[in-house]
Parts: sequence; C-alpha cells; structure tokens
Amino acid sequence: MSPGGGFCNEVIESRVTYGDSDAATSSVEFRSSLYKKAASSLSVNVGIPPNSDVHELLECPVCMTLMYPPIYQCPSGHTLCSNCKARVHNSCPTCRQELGNIRCLALEKVAESLELPCMYQLFGCHDIFPYYSKLKHEKNCKYRPFSCPYAGAECSVTGDIPSLVMHLKDDHKVDMHDGSTFNHRYVKSNPHEIENATWMLTVFNCFGRQFCLHFEAFQLGMAPVYMAFLRFMGDDEEAKQFSYTLEVGGNGRKLIWQGIPRSIRDSHRKVRDSQDGLIIQRNLALFFSGGNRQELKLKVAGRIWKEN
Repeated sequence: MSPGGGFCNEVIESRVTYGDSDAATSSVEFRSSLYKKAASSLSVNVGIPPNSDVHELLECPVCMTLMYPPIYQCPSGHTLCSNCKARVHNSCPTCRQELGNIRCLALEKVAESLELPCMYQLFGCHDIFPYYSKLKHEKNCKYRPFSCPYAGAECSVTGDIPSLVMHLKDDHKVDMHDGSTFNHRYVKSNPHEIENATWMLTVFNCFGRQFCLHFEAFQLGMAPVYMAFLRFMGDDEEAKQFSYTLEVGGNGRKLIWQGIPRSIRDSHRKVRDSQDGLIIQRNLALFFSGGNRQELKLKVAGRIWKEN
C-alpha cells in the first residue's frame, strides 16, 4: 500500500471540477457517454453493474473517462488519471490536498481483473476486452467513427459513412455524382494566387461505395502546384480493393496517374504531403490550359474500378 493511500477504497464522492479542467472536450464526452451506454447494455456479460463502486473508482473525477496506469491518489485516497494530474496543478480536485506522486497500486491491480466492452459497441463492435487491452483496441477499432473528409475547413464532425455523406451534401454543399468515370473542368481566373487556400471536393457513388475526388492548389517547397487525388470513404483494407486513374492534358501532351485510393482514415493533409496523387506544376498546367497562359482551364478525366 502506498503511504497515506488509504487503500484507494473510497468511492469518488462527487464529480468536481477544478481550474481549467472544468469541462471535458467533446471527444472526451463522446467517449464517456458511449462507454456508459455500452457498459449498461452489456452489464450481464461484463459481470459488473454499471453503477458499481468499482466502475465509479475507475472513472477520473475530472475528465470522467476510465483511468489507466499510472493512477494517482491524494493522501486521503481520492484518485485521478495521469493526464488530469498535470492539469489540476498537483492539487486534489476533491479535497484540495497536495497530490504528490502517490500511485494507487491497488486500483491498478483491480483493473487488471476486469473485462469491458469496446466503447464503439453502439456502432457494431461487440467484442469484450481485458481492461488494459481495451484502449489499444479502440484506437484501431474498425467501427470507430470517421472524420469529415472535407478539406476546405477545420470540420470536427464525425460519424459513420452514410451520415458523413449527408453531412457533405447538406452542410458543405459538395457535388455528388453517380458513376465510375468522370471528366471535370477546373477554371481559375488568376492562377498566380496560390496560398494553400484552393480546395475542391466531389463525391462519386459507385460499386456501392463513395469516393472523394480532391483538387487543390498549394506550394510544394517553392514551386506552386496543382494536385488531384482520390480518397475512399471507408477503411484502408477495403480501399485496397479499388484502383483509379487520373488524366490531364492539352496541346498534344498528357499526364496520367494510376493509384489506389487512400482511406479517409488518413487525413487530407497526410495524403497531400505524401504526394500520393497527380501533381501538375503550374507552368505545365498553364501550358495545358492553352491561350495566353493567364487563366487556368484544366480538364481532369478519371476512372475508378474494382480489382478482382
């Protein structure tokens, strides 16, 4: 037992807040609320009622999420997670005593004996995990929500694929097209203005799935470029079942790119920075556009197909 630890046997008396920790982030609230619903629906399988003393003890009183080692306690036995310990400036959020570095080894040991449902149970994951394996699984659970793939704004919306498709259509006014072939024209009156601020997104429905075609202008080092690439609205394993080509040209010249669509699990910036797509230098793009090279008029054609 840790000195002055009181065996960590007190149920958390109240859900207190402290300083700049007075509210959990939306993602934390999402995790906590999903866990409670999942635990409630699976309490028979888990073997502990959701409102039991053990469950209460394993919740951090500040962020309301489950605690993982190291779990800290004050001299009176009140516990909190390691992340919140730094946020409350070494003062117990329950009794205001100095926290120090007392570990609640007893509670950490109790947690080892528990099995809990995945927090994404409501999205379809029905697996049960040992307490300390649960967090690792949830980071890569195939049922975890997807982030909005729209690149033109910092959108925090998450959800399953059908809800994100409706979100893109209704909230971002993204063009939706059916079919596996496309021919798009991109026009920009002043192509010399490239400040990482030109984004275009189109969603294609084919093979019972959705694909996001991105086209944007940005600086690649010192060189202004245009880039087109495709992302798959689903997980990486399923994305690998598809391939696509992009083609751009003019004045008797042509560039062709063939690749595998990237899952929207990979952020837009990650895909762009990896240069995994059709990249067109500005001078070449203006050459393809013809005319006096003062206006961008690019025609990008493409095809999506499913590999056997």
